[in-house]
Amino acid sequence: MIRIRWWWPIVGVAAMILLGLAVRRGPIPLDDWFQEHDNSVARALSYLANPLSLAILGFAVVGMALYRRWRRLAAVAVVLPPAAYLLVQFIKPLFGRMKGDGLAYPSGHITTTTVVLGLFVLVAGGALWALLIAVSYATLAMIGVGSTFHYFTDTIGGMLLGTSIVCCAALVAWRDLTRVNPGAIYVTRGG
Repeated sequence: MIRIRWWWPIVGVAAMILLGLAVRRGPIPLDDWFQEHDNSVARALSYLANPLSLAILGFAVVGMALYRRWRRLAAVAVVLPPAAYLLVQFIKPLFGRMKGDGLAYPSGHITTTTVVLGLFVLVAGGALWALLIAVSYATLAMIGVGSTFHYFTDTIGGMLLGTSIVCCAALVAWRDLTRVNPGAIYVTRGG
């Protein structure tokens, strides 16, 4: 894995803070454009960030981590998604950005989605196919959430925070991720 896991948490959180300070007063033209496209397709895409969808994927990640005997990653996969959502609820008042009657920045839906998808990539051994699936899924979820009940820039903030959390998860579970388990059969980078 690239050394991004060491420096991205600082860069990602700093970028999330800077974006939050820039958009805290209200929507920008990009947000307005996405809000104009609030239609049935966008609403359907927002279900990708639904807690039930994420719970199903999260259980699969934990199951695969346990199958691989990656106990640290399994523990991280159990703790981090709800912890990330709670962290966002703590952070939102610091920015004070509102959409309707609720605090909006950063998006807890996308932060949690990004964390679960990042853990999926980790449990898949960083395979390119898993990364492509995760990026596609997250992009569609951001479009859905960013054109319905959040501003699109809220989803960018959530993605920045979520990827920073995933890099921290990779640091915590690094021993698992670098240990080869000859008894397990799984898809790797080359397969």
